[in-house]
Amino acid sequence: MQAMRYFLDTHDRSRGTFPAQLSADDFEVFFAQYETACQAEGVIPLRTHVGYADGRAFCLNLAPDADAVRRAHARVGLPFDDITEITTATPGDTFFRRRT
Repeated sequence: MQAMRYFLDTHDRSRGTFPAQLSADDFEVFFAQYETACQAEGVIPLRTHVGYADGRAFCLNLAPDADAVRRAHARVGLPFDDITEITTATPGDTFFRRRT
């Protein structure tokens, strides 16, 4: 199995990467298409945070590399601002790993 890493991609209406009008119902239909594209590219969409009123979205994916996330977006014609590899920084991940 290929190693998977976390990637966060962002979308912003003010930059033209989030639709001018998008309802929760519209998003549900679109996201089903995106899931299919992700499956074809070996990407696992984990969570999406959407601010409909502000026209912003933040999507967390597991993927082998950023190119796989880019290809999934391209399959559905979804522009993005950034795709960033990230790690988690919760107390359990980071702050409690102190050397004794």
